[in-house]
Formats: sequence, structure tokens, C-alpha cells
Amino acid sequence: MIRTAAISAWVVLITFICALAAIIASFLRKGGNLSHLVGRFWAKSILYVSRVKVSIQGLEHIDPRATYVYMANHQSMFDILVLLGYLPVQFRWLAKMELFQIPIFGYSMARVGYISIDRSNRKSAIKSLQKAAQKIAQEGVSVVIFPEGTRSEDGQIRPFKKGGFYLAIDSGRPIVPVVICGSHYVMPKGKFRIKPGRIVLSVNRPVETAPYNKTKEVLMELVRSTMKTDLEKVKAGQQGCLA
Repeated sequence: MIRTAAISAWVVLITFICALAAIIASFLRKGGNLSHLVGRFWAKSILYVSRVKVSIQGLEHIDPRATYVYMANHQSMFDILVLLGYLPVQFRWLAKMELFQIPIFGYSMARVGYISIDRSNRKSAIKSLQKAAQKIAQEGVSVVIFPEGTRSEDGQIRPFKKGGFYLAIDSGRPIVPVVICGSHYVMPKGKFRIKPGRIVLSVNRPVETAPYNKTKEVLMELVRSTMKTDLEKVKAGQQGCLA
């Protein structure tokens, strides 16, 4: 627990410093790209202090200059660090509105261009997704979504929420299924202790959304099936992640 407490102290300190740096960077350069690099440093510093090593595979499947809707499975709070630190493209988070209310951190998110989703009711959520789709289509900015909506308690991929798929179809952008393996071992949901370990980030081929305009459920199942198959493949291949 002493080790976890030390890591937590570092997280508080580096989060405060990098949040301020991201705000300053957002004034120096429009678009949030510079602030995103600050976020990448923040994520990698926490992973380093936590003694968590990350390996990434499948980058040949994507064009770093293209706009995608990245969808990742969600096992742990460390998923955010892994994606921000090691997915080598510019992207913005699609995050719940409550995160934007956190002092300094929330303001830095808004300045960088992260997209707020109001989940207080269905009408507000749909309106937020429509605005997000317009932002993606007009500005050509990629986003990252956790389609499960929350962290998995057992490391398995849970059923998906529909919101992200409406967003992908309305914006006309392909979905890139992303699998994270090992973060559940490092810090599972509901646990405070952080263990050293190895996490694998696996990027799959983009899935075009245009053919599924009227069959969103089919698209959801295709993406979920792709991620489940890849997760089992990564585990079986002994790529270094721990279930």
C-alpha cells in the first residue's frame, strides 16, 4: 500500500502541473494538438512511476492522418493512460459532463477540445451526440469512446451502449476497434492497489459505418465480436498481458 500511496501522490502532483500546462498550451496554439502532447506526457509519466510497460500492435491498420471513431474495451482506469500515452494519433475524448466540472482538470479538458456528453436524460444525451458528430465531421478530429459505458468488473467485454454507434454513423467516420489487455490485472475496478505489469494495446482494422445506417445493432455486434476475438487472441498469443 505504501507503493500505491506514493503513486497516488505523484498522480495528484503531475495532474495539477499538466492540467495547468495544457491550459497554457491551448492559448498558445489552437486546436488542442499541443495540449494533447502534454496529456501524453502526463499519461506516460504515471505509467512509468507505476512500473507498467505497454506494447502496441496493429498500427499498420490505420492512417494517422485520417479521422476515426476509436472504440476500446474498458477494464481499468489505466485504460485512459494507455490510450493517451501510446495511441500515436491526435484524438479527443468523448467524456461525461461531470468530468468537466472538476476544478482546473475540467477546464483544461474543455480548452483542449474534449467533447462533453450530458447523460442526465435521453434527450440531452442525444443532443450532445449530435453536436459531437458535427464537430467530428466538420473539424476532422478523431475521438475515443468506451462503448461499454463503464469498466468491466471481470475483464470480459460487456454489452455495448448505442450512443457511440449513432455518433460514428452520423459523423460518417469509420470505427476502429481497439483492445486493451492487462489493465484489469494492474488495477481492477473497485480496487485501490496498483500492481506493476504489462499491458497490450491492439489496434484492429477500421470498420466502415455507411453500410449500417439502418442496422446499427448489426454494426454493434460486428465491432464487439471483433474485439472479443482479438482479446482472446492477444491472451492466447502470450503477448505479455495478464488476465
